[in-house]
Parts: sequence; C-alpha cells; structure tokens
Amino acid sequence: MRVLRILYQGDRKFVGKYGPYDAFRPKDGWCPPRYLAIDQGPIPVMIENHRTGMVWKLFMSCPEISAGLDKLEFENAGH
Repeated sequence: MRVLRILYQGDRKFVGKYGPYDAFRPKDGWCPPRYLAIDQGPIPVMIENHRTGMVWKLFMSCPEISAGLDKLEFENAGH
C-alpha cells in the first residue's frame, strides 16, 4: 500500500490509465509504458488480502491445504 501511495502521489510517470506500469526503475526514471495481464491481475487480490485477509482465510479454509501443510509438518501456518 505504501508503494501504491508513493506511485500515485508523485508525478505519476510510472502510472498509466490502468494503474502502475508492468515494470519501472525509479532510480533511472525508466519504465516501459505497457501492461501485462499476468502482472496486473494479482494486484487487486493482493490489496484485498492485505486489507482484510480474505484470500488467506479462504485458502486456509480448504481441507486439502490444511492436510498438505500437516503432511509437510508446517508449524504455525495459521491453520
């Protein structure tokens, strides 16, 4: 969220019509003005997970996930 605030509050050269560009290098002011869906698609999901934890809760509510983590002997994985 901090990075998004910085991108949107600055001069917005790394942000276009559909949001942040696919890649950028602030040190050099470099960015290709393009989007790749494979990179853009997860952004709203990550934001929502950060805000509410919904994605993680849904993921962890799946019995197969809990069983897999148990089989792998994960501890404190939130299940």
